Amino acid sequence: MKQVFINLAVKDLDKSMNFYKQIGFSNNPQFSDHTAKCMVWSEHIFVMLLTHEKFKTFTTKPIANAKNEIAGLFSLSLESVEQVNATVEKGIAAGGTEPNEMRDYGFMQQRSLEDFDGHTWELFYMDITKFPQQ
Repeated sequence: MKQVFINLAVKDLDKSMNFYKQIGFSNNPQFSDHTAKCMVWSEHIFVMLLTHEKFKTFTTKPIANAKNEIAGLFSLSLESVEQVNATVEKGIAAGGTEPNEMRDYGFMQQRSLEDFDGHTWELFYMDITKFPQQ
């Protein structure tokens, strides 16, 4: 089985875990401790929230300040525009920010959400039947 694990350096592990819970992730305590929290999006997609100290054990490079610089955009699909809107609103209520306005591409609606550390998530709904024909 193929799975995706996204590893993010965070300053406040518990605060970050609660933020991700608010936007629909659940915690897998089997892979969590005082240095890392495994947050589950689906049976194949996981986000590992790691303290800076723990994150540094995996790399020799300095940890980027995602509040000031972008290193990656992480995209998650949802089942409807309403779910996209609800998830972003929950994230904002939990202390996140929305750095861009909603973008409507006709076949896809997309909103952005930043966590406390500046990690940017692109939440979207796509109706492939509306994709422009070539």
